[in-house]
Amino acid sequence: MIKKKQFSTEYVRIAERKGNMKKIIALCLCLIAVVSAVSGCSANTENDNGKINIVTTIFPLYEWTKNIAGDKADVTLLVDNGVDLHSFQPSAEDIVKISTCDMFVYVGGESDSWVDDALKEKVNKDMAVVNLLELLKNDIKEEETVEGMQEEKGEEDEKEYDEHIWLSLRNARKCCDGICKELVSVDKKNKTSYESNNKDYSDKLNNLDNEYKTAVNSAKTKTVVFGDRFPFRYLADDYDIKYYAAFAGCSAETEASFKTIAFLADKVDEYKLNAIFKIETSDDKIAKTIRENTKSKNQKILTLDSMQNKTAKDIKNKITYLSVMKNNLNTLKEGLN
Repeated sequence: MIKKKQFSTEYVRIAERKGNMKKIIALCLCLIAVVSAVSGCSANTENDNGKINIVTTIFPLYEWTKNIAGDKADVTLLVDNGVDLHSFQPSAEDIVKISTCDMFVYVGGESDSWVDDALKEKVNKDMAVVNLLELLKNDIKEEETVEGMQEEKGEEDEKEYDEHIWLSLRNARKCCDGICKELVSVDKKNKTSYESNNKDYSDKLNNLDNEYKTAVNSAKTKTVVFGDRFPFRYLADDYDIKYYAAFAGCSAETEASFKTIAFLADKVDEYKLNAIFKIETSDDKIAKTIRENTKSKNQKILTLDSMQNKTAKDIKNKITYLSVMKNNLNTLKEGLN
C-alpha cells in the first residue's frame, strides 16, 4: 500500500521545482485525488473530531476567526513564516490546505492575486470563501499619495486599494460580522455559539475603539510623521489623524530621497512633534535621518505594529490582535502628547 505521506512529499517536491502556480495547483489537485483513491475515501474536510476546518491567510484574520469559532472549529494560519503579505507566495502544501477546507478567509487585495488560481478547481465544492475587501465594499479606500510622499518607481495609474483593512477597529467589527455569518451558514448546529462569541468580541473591539477616540481627541496634536511606509491609513481616517510619510502603505521602496527627508523633517519642526514613527518590519534608518535634519534633533523613534508578519510563535506567546492594537494605542498616545 502506498502511503499518503509518500505522495505528498513527492508532489510537493515536483511542484516547488516547477515554480509555476498553475502547475503547482494542478499537481496538488492530482495529489488529493490520488490520496483519496488510495485511501478509499473522499476529500471530505471535516476533521476526525467532527469540527469544520477553516484556513485564514494572515494573523488578524486568524485572530478574528478563532475568537468567533471558539472550540467549535479548527482554524489554520496560512502565512506563518514571517513573510510580509505583499511578498507571500503559497507552497504546494498551502494549496492543498486551501483546496480541501470548509471555509477560506483572505483579504482580497492585489497581494492575494494568487488566490483566484488556487480556488478555480477547489476539491471542496461547498467551501465558503470570505473576501474581506468585497465584504467591506464602500468602506475600502484607494491607496493615496499625500503631500511630500515619495512616489514608487514605475508606478502605474491603475487604481490600487489599500489592503491594510485590519488596522481599523471599525473595519474589524464589520469583518467579524461577515465571518460569523459565513460560519453559521457552514455549521448551523453551532449558530448560537458563533453569534455569542462574535458579540463578546465585538464588544471588546468597540471598547478599544472608544479608547482610541478618547486618546486622540485629548491629545496635544493630531498629526504624525512616519519615516517609513504608512499602512495605517484606515486607522488615521477613523480618528481624523493627519499624517505625512515617506512611502505609501504598499510601497516596495526602502530608500528615501533627500527631498522626502527634508520635507518630513520640516513637518516635524512645523508641528513641534516629539516623535517620529516607523513600522515593526523595518529599521529606523529613515526615521533617524529625518531626526538629524530637524532643529531640535531629539525626537523619539516610536514603532507601530502593522501585524504583517506575525507567526504561530507569536500566538503561542499569547500575542493577540487586541493586545497589538492596545500597544499601538499606548505608543500613539506617547507620540501625540
